Amino acid sequence: MDPASFLHASRVVIVAGKGGVGKTTVSATLARMAAREGLSTLLLEVEGKSGIAGLFGKSALAYGESVLVPAAQPGGAEVRGRTLTPDDALLEYLEDHGLKRVSKRLVATGAMDVVATAAPGIKDILLLGKVKQLERAGEAGRDAPDGTAPADLIVLDGPAAGHAISFLLSARGLLDAVRVGPVSTQARDVLELLTDPARCQVVLVTLPEETPVNELVETAFHLEDRVGVSLGPVVVNGVYPVLDALDADPGDAAAAAGTSLRAGEGESLAAAARFRRARQDLQAEQLARLAELLPLPQLHLPFLFEADLGPSHVDVLADALRGAVLAAPEGSRSPG
Repeated sequence: MDPASFLHASRVVIVAGKGGVGKTTVSATLARMAAREGLSTLLLEVEGKSGIAGLFGKSALAYGESVLVPAAQPGGAEVRGRTLTPDDALLEYLEDHGLKRVSKRLVATGAMDVVATAAPGIKDILLLGKVKQLERAGEAGRDAPDGTAPADLIVLDGPAAGHAISFLLSARGLLDAVRVGPVSTQARDVLELLTDPARCQVVLVTLPEETPVNELVETAFHLEDRVGVSLGPVVVNGVYPVLDALDADPGDAAAAAGTSLRAGEGESLAAAARFRRARQDLQAEQLARLAELLPLPQLHLPFLFEADLGPSHVDVLADALRGAVLAAPEGSRSPG
């Protein structure tokens, strides 16, 4: 698969997956890869909960954008980031519609929570409406109304898989509940964004383990059947590199290398080899099962043996993602 075709498949990529599978890391990796390929990239997190900034060695993101990675290399582009919150999006919406004097008072008095209770899904629509506004500005090559520079690609670090379905279903739910008025218009515009594959696609993330694979497959079918969103390749995170010499006797291997083992080291090495072999067998089984259940291309990212990830690790993963894209087959089939 050509990296340029992969990155230009849609203007908005929503990254979703079960909590703990590395969804935020994949979002940062995708944004970094896109910037290296020359696409100005806007990386969005929802309500400041994802920790994106830390992966780039920066302080917490705000509603206003900040530069996470400058465009240093020739032909590259910058990665910008910001966090989206319903309150800030509501303030901006009201101000844009001539209600600046009352907007802050409404939010300060907790009106947002009252509205959210009366109209479930309104918070999600406010967030997705902001994404839609930024996407339209990028398509037109102009600044958004809030002054945000246009981006070639928007990467949204979406909610965990359970909330991702309700998050993306909010537009359909509100259209059923509210037939006329600005809320209905906003919901309709958001639904048009979500269901247009040239504008938006969802990239699901999993680990090569049974439970995350099960949840990803279930989420994929829900998103296509109930939301009508286009699915991109599946990113399988945390894949152990395959080692071939796991059956070697530790003592013999040490002797062949011209060294020797201390007491107990042979047993420890043998136990480690058994664990690694079991892990490799498990991930091979789950990768095959995923391919059978969900006929979408798989992009594998390696497991990094690090306690905390930072900018250098994102660069390593961006290289790995580009290699995985190059190795992937062209095109994909719907899971349905």
